[in-house]
Amino acid sequence: MEYSMDTVKQTFPVLNLSCASCASSTETILKAQPGVVSASVNYANATARVEYVPGITDARQLKAAVQSVGYDLMVEETEEAADSLATLRQAHFRSLKRRTVSAIVLAVPLIIIGMTPTLMAQAWANYVMWLMATPIIFIFGRQFFAGAYKQAKHRSANMDTLVALSTGVAYLFSVFNTLFPDFWHSRGLHAHTYFETAGVVIAFILLGKLLEERAKGNTSSAIKKLMGLQPKTVTVVHQGGHQVEIPIARVKVGDVLLVKPGEKVAVDGTVIAGGSYVDESMISGEPVPVAKQAGSAVFAGTINQKGSFQFKAEKVGGETLLGQIIKLVQDAQGSKAPVQKLVDKISGIFVPIVIGIATLSLVLWIVFGGPEGFTHGLLALVTVLVIACPCALGLATPTAIMVGVGKGAEQGILIKDAESLERAKKLNAIILDKTGTITEGKPEVVTHRWFVPETDELRNILYSIEKTSEHPLADAVVKALRDEAIFLQGLDVENLAGQGIRGQYKGKTYLIGNAVLLQDHGVDLSDDARQWVAAQLDLAHTVIHFADESALLATIAIADKIKPTSAGAINRLQSAGVAVYMLTGDNEQTAAAVARQTGISHYQANVLPAEKAAFVNALQAQGKVVGMVGDGINDSNALAQADVSIAMGRGSDIAMDVAKMTIISGDLTHISQAIHLSRKTVATIKQNLFWAFIYNVIGIPVAAGLLYPINGFLLDPMVAGAAMALSSVSVVSNSLRLRWG
Repeated sequence: MEYSMDTVKQTFPVLNLSCASCASSTETILKAQPGVVSASVNYANATARVEYVPGITDARQLKAAVQSVGYDLMVEETEEAADSLATLRQAHFRSLKRRTVSAIVLAVPLIIIGMTPTLMAQAWANYVMWLMATPIIFIFGRQFFAGAYKQAKHRSANMDTLVALSTGVAYLFSVFNTLFPDFWHSRGLHAHTYFETAGVVIAFILLGKLLEERAKGNTSSAIKKLMGLQPKTVTVVHQGGHQVEIPIARVKVGDVLLVKPGEKVAVDGTVIAGGSYVDESMISGEPVPVAKQAGSAVFAGTINQKGSFQFKAEKVGGETLLGQIIKLVQDAQGSKAPVQKLVDKISGIFVPIVIGIATLSLVLWIVFGGPEGFTHGLLALVTVLVIACPCALGLATPTAIMVGVGKGAEQGILIKDAESLERAKKLNAIILDKTGTITEGKPEVVTHRWFVPETDELRNILYSIEKTSEHPLADAVVKALRDEAIFLQGLDVENLAGQGIRGQYKGKTYLIGNAVLLQDHGVDLSDDARQWVAAQLDLAHTVIHFADESALLATIAIADKIKPTSAGAINRLQSAGVAVYMLTGDNEQTAAAVARQTGISHYQANVLPAEKAAFVNALQAQGKVVGMVGDGINDSNALAQADVSIAMGRGSDIAMDVAKMTIISGDLTHISQAIHLSRKTVATIKQNLFWAFIYNVIGIPVAAGLLYPINGFLLDPMVAGAAMALSSVSVVSNSLRLRWG
């Protein structure tokens, strides 16, 4: 259903999920609620991302809907709720561990009795096995029967249904045979019991769940590391120098905080006293500590080195850079890759199909199996139900995405969604903006020349017009003139995209910009000016002109240093088969100089922002998968057009809302790392899906008895239970390999 009203996007923890089908059921019920625009439930990290219309539904109604099918949403977003969730999950893990250990303790003697012919021949054997199997099934394995009952009430099925049906049938059949053995003896058959099968299957599945929970916990280690960067308490400095230690939750914007040597910075702010070096590697990926003094920005989660300083809090809680990063990583880990849509469809219909196959196996064995047909058919039914758990299928993609996104965050690469992580693998063309991407993005005036007598008024006009501009080149001029010029009131200023800026003062027009701006306004350069400009361009300087409506007044040369890592990073991309293009609004000579120094063979100069999007589109029309790298603001059209958009930035200036990926440090080297990470993650997803599918494709027919007519082999349900547990653990373990790749 489409809604034109404003919507809210929220992520909620989901409780009581036991398999991929549970996630599918929860997602279906959420999507069915009035006012819900979209919903996505991730089994691997047990979260639901929901977009809904606030006036039609709310978090409480969504919670009630999910509770109706046996699951639950945690809708509170307070710190206490987060602690409560962590406590609940820890308690769940401890409970699962206790039940698993208890089930195994009882399952061991069950196996010994059930597999020893001399013991099975004793009159007491069935009754002792019955006694030991009962608590395994109905106490330690009660979660499966409770879950199956809730699903049945809503005419649905999941892994709990498979486990409850298989073990329940084996248990009830064994009870009947223990109490009424003559029913079979009178027909010339032996009254088999399968208490050990039912008990051991439950024990194996519980063990698999325990291992799976432990492995899944490791996939979110990146989030735990990021959250661990947040200190619990801070030192607030009150007026008069009085210091008080308070919980971080009580910090308000405007508070003055003291950071001692070795302490973590609690929130984002600006240094007002003292100085030190701060390790920002966990956020930026840069290993060298950054000098901090009065006026420097500091960010939550970074670690102070030897000195101490005071800073004023400017962003607290989720507004800090670290808070934004944590939120971004959580959202990305909860998002779904395109391949997951197919997996979700399969998981949604998988359980009913398996029940149908199991029932058909029983019927075929009864009809064609001879005297032992019913016994073999019952075993086949139980084995098919046990081996066909869809957990491995449901875990295949999300666990790899979680680890991949987390690995990226640790490397200073913020990935906004799983689709971008998957698509980056295919990149074969990268477009780079020059300023701030290839270069430092901190241009400085290196020299200038006046072609008319320099006056205070002209200098003030130049300073005042540039001060109204947000362009980095204008900032360089303002910094150069701020000690010798004053700001004039009464200016009328107009920004001209891709050309510069035009100002009106006392009825006269002034122009500041590139050569195109001057040409459009009929201002010609003298031969002397052309020679001076050419000399600056040969030095890879950017030149801007200051003119009035009739003549050139001055020309300013500005240099923006190329980042030390840019040339190596570009070479690495090209060596990997990625074509690199540079688009810049700068002049031809400067662009050529930068391209020559960095090894870029494809570049365009004097490019307007709107033309960058057209260039992206042209490359896509040639069949290329295009990545656009820019500052995320001026290049927004091109970023939106690109297949993968990457913002380069540092600190709180990161344009997270625009780009699908953000390189925090602004180091181009991380782009090739992001592509490598994408390729590794996609390869892991394919491996996981292959093994999950092949496991079921081979396992289900074997469990049904396909090999029996050929070589007399029947798969034991206990072995099936162990295989099912192993399949989920192997998929998660394979995903965890990304952490060390």
